[in-house]
Amino acid sequence: MSIKKQKLVVAVSSRALFNLDDSHTIFETQGKEAFCRYQIKHEDEVLAPGYGFSLVKKLLAINTSCPDDPLVEIILLSQNSADTGLRIFNSIAHHKLNITRAAFTSGSSPYHYMAAFGAHLFLSANADDVVKTLDAGFAAATILCGSSLTNSSSQLRIAFDGDSVLFSDASERIYQQRGLAVFAENERHEAKKPLPGGPFKDFLKALHHIQSRFDSESPIRTALVTARSAPAHERVVRTLRAWEIRIDEALFLGGMSKGDFLKAFGADIFFDDQRGHCNSAAQHVATAHVPHGISNEKALKD
Repeated sequence: MSIKKQKLVVAVSSRALFNLDDSHTIFETQGKEAFCRYQIKHEDEVLAPGYGFSLVKKLLAINTSCPDDPLVEIILLSQNSADTGLRIFNSIAHHKLNITRAAFTSGSSPYHYMAAFGAHLFLSANADDVVKTLDAGFAAATILCGSSLTNSSSQLRIAFDGDSVLFSDASERIYQQRGLAVFAENERHEAKKPLPGGPFKDFLKALHHIQSRFDSESPIRTALVTARSAPAHERVVRTLRAWEIRIDEALFLGGMSKGDFLKAFGADIFFDDQRGHCNSAAQHVATAHVPHGISNEKALKD
């Protein structure tokens, strides 16, 4: 195919990639020096996978079809120091993850390096880092938890909420401030006007670019899982068409709980801006919270 190659770059934190609960507890209860001593003492002990581990493995597996010119790169962005980060890289080597680039920032937020690495997404367990990354204009999410049920398919399946994630929160603001009837009328009136992009638009575009390189079955499948219903669906369809972005499945649930649908889709991860939806979805699939938009502004005020 004569499509220009574009690498998808995903940044991941140490605690999103591996289970660092023990050392993080030491950091919180005993301080930085105790944490450093613990990490150095245990640097030859392999870390168990964290909630983002299986997602990273599936992303890296996409490169098996083009090992000489990979389509995906994983970057480690960590608040560890290079010294304490040695345990992280030892575990990366043990698990045979092809991750070679990293930034260790010794306690400061690593989001400043997103642009330098050309990263499309930052997946972290640190909510403050995620907010700073979003504020800087990059897609980012806090991985909250995961389900014991994993998708055994080799295909990577990623699901997104719509408003405040793929799209801006402009319509969501109308719904929350003026009610469902006004929201529905606005969406009918603006049906042919594309929605403004949200923080995950460019990440979805990068996924679509990889999908377009495969004539047969793509290694990536995407889904929009939204509380919208007809007739508010039309604007969403026309928006994606205007963006020239394909989404494989679109579920307009009209307020139904999303968990069972995400399980049926077989999502490897689901991105949503509302904590309530995330908590429900996390019973079925790995879930990441996108602290963006009016719902999160209201949560900060409460």
